[in-house]
Amino acid sequence: MAITAATKLSDFSGFLNREQAAPIFNKVAQSSVVQQLARKVELGANGVSIPVVTGKLTAGWVAEGAQKPASSGTLALKTMDPKKIAAIAVVSAEVVRANPGNYMNIVRDQVAEAFATAFDAAALHGTSSPFSTNLDTGSSTQEFTGTTPAFTDVFGDLNAGLATLVNAGKDLTGFAFDNRFEPVLNAAKDTANRPLFIESPLTETAGPIRAGRLLGRPTFVGPGVWAATPKIYGYGGDWSQAAWGSVGGISYSVSTEATVTINGALVSLWENNLVAILAEAEYGWLVNDPASFVKYTNAT
Repeated sequence: MAITAATKLSDFSGFLNREQAAPIFNKVAQSSVVQQLARKVELGANGVSIPVVTGKLTAGWVAEGAQKPASSGTLALKTMDPKKIAAIAVVSAEVVRANPGNYMNIVRDQVAEAFATAFDAAALHGTSSPFSTNLDTGSSTQEFTGTTPAFTDVFGDLNAGLATLVNAGKDLTGFAFDNRFEPVLNAAKDTANRPLFIESPLTETAGPIRAGRLLGRPTFVGPGVWAATPKIYGYGGDWSQAAWGSVGGISYSVSTEATVTINGALVSLWENNLVAILAEAEYGWLVNDPASFVKYTNAT
């Protein structure tokens, strides 16, 4: 066909195919401590409604010839809506020309890390969050005794958080801790002087995330859990009360002519012979019962 315009990198904009998109989504899931523990649900472009049990059937003993008790179970619907997350990578045109078709493979680890960090901060602390719920709002607090890093009774403090939950009729199904707490866990012992954190060598995780068990529960340690105020090191709780989802497919666009904010100033890509790759995805997050979680802090 006749040439009407020069071929530009922007002509390759579109959706990643399944073979390319799946590893990136898997990488995001493995890099997020929250996504390791919370349930994943299928999320459509218009969101999803999740049934929540609000009333349960009850049973009672019946005397001979007496009336049998009747009860009913009730349900409510809670909604999860997809929210967009994005990241822009800017490189020289020479780098892209070397292998433009596989460039997303070069940056996928950085895209995954950026997506996971932003997701965990929003889901846990509500940081720059588009979601209506997070774990910090409504969860209980358990203070670690002692000062950083010399916590004096890690086993007792973890157990006290468990007591807070079970005394309220809640379950503890797992822990999530920031990697700032990892040295403390490595040195922590139980009352019989046995290691408190038992690593799971057969559990596949990505990057700096470690998998193991605390108090017999699945535990993940990785970046992104920490909050400076009030020095939140981790969470324990019933992770079946939290759910996340993603709308399938990471979309990307490539531009050599747009302007991008670099170091606080708008920069012309065309004038500086640069290429920008924009990656976008959509995630949903919902906490049904924040009171089913306890956050572990050390305010001192």
